[in-house]
Order: sequence, then structure tokens, then C-alpha cells
Amino acid sequence: MLSLVLTVFFVNVAIYLVNTIGASTIDHLLWLLYLRLPTPTSRTARKQQQLKRAVLEQKREMNNTSSQDEFAKWAKARRRHDKTLEEYEALNKDLTSQKSSFDWTVKIARWLSTNGLKIFLQFWYSKTPVFPLPAGWFPYYAEWIVSFPRAPLGSVSIQVWSNVCAAAIALAAEVVGALFVRIVGQAQAKPVQAEAKAQ
Repeated sequence: MLSLVLTVFFVNVAIYLVNTIGASTIDHLLWLLYLRLPTPTSRTARKQQQLKRAVLEQKREMNNTSSQDEFAKWAKARRRHDKTLEEYEALNKDLTSQKSSFDWTVKIARWLSTNGLKIFLQFWYSKTPVFPLPAGWFPYYAEWIVSFPRAPLGSVSIQVWSNVCAAAIALAAEVVGALFVRIVGQAQAKPVQAEAKAQ
């Protein structure tokens, strides 16, 4: 089993990723993935896309037909278009309600697996030391602060360790982001400098 130190670290990494990428983006990606599975919802989505294409084709056909010169043909195309549009809207309404139900389920699962798990771990292991501090290395007040609120004195509490992990992950992400921007900027500047020298 994963140690408490690593568990708290990975939970904080997951929370950081969800906050950085964005919950709505993750929900949308999971919805697209869900539509790829062989489910009744995916069949409904495929049928909805087919009806959408049919509605657009029929609308184009109807617009290409003169309502005055070829009224019978136009009226027939109009009836077909209206019937297909009605089917499309019914399927779209059904799919929208299924998507909102899916989003609600995903939000609950995401919260339980990130912030909910973090809260549960902090409650369950509130009296458990994450790791002990070397004896005599820190003054009393420092030992008291890192063991706050309920861990034994001379050890690091899960709340403090969780906050340290969150701060370290955010700082590391900023450093990696800055390095990436610098490397990309240098890579883009080299061709521009080469062109300037050539001229």
C-alpha cells in the first residue's frame, strides 16, 4: 500500500491538475470518451448527428428550390425538413438531459476522489504523524507548529504536510512553466536571428 506521505502528495497533484486544466474541460473530455463507448447514449448521439446533417441538407435543398415556381416540390421538402427537425430537437433534448445527469455524476465523483479524499485523510489521520522530526533539531514552537493541530509533538501533521505538498506542487509547476516558455522563446528567436543575419 502507498505510504501516507505519497498518498497525500498524489492527492494534491490530482487537485492541482483539476484546478489547472479546469473542471469543465475534464467533464467535456470525459463526455466525449463516454460517447465512444457502446452505450445507448452513444447511439442517441450518433443518431442526433445524422439527423443534424439531414436537417442541414434538407434546408439547403429547400433553399435551392423556388417556392413560387416549384411550390409542390418546395412544400414536400419543407414537410420533410420540419419532420426531421422535430426528431432532431427531441433527440437533442434527450441528449442534453443525459449530459447534465452525466456531468452531475462526474462532478460528484471528481470531488470525492480529490477534495473529498483530502478532507477524509486529514480527518482520519489527524492524530497520526506523517513522519517524525529529528529529535533536538527544532525549537519547541517549530515542533508545535508542524504538529498542529493534533499530531504528536515532534512530528509533522497531515494538515501541514498537505499544505507543504500543495505549495511545492504549485511552485514546481510555475518553475516548469517558466522554463518551458523560455525554451520555446529561445527556439523561436533563433530562426528570426538567422533571417536577420542573412539579410
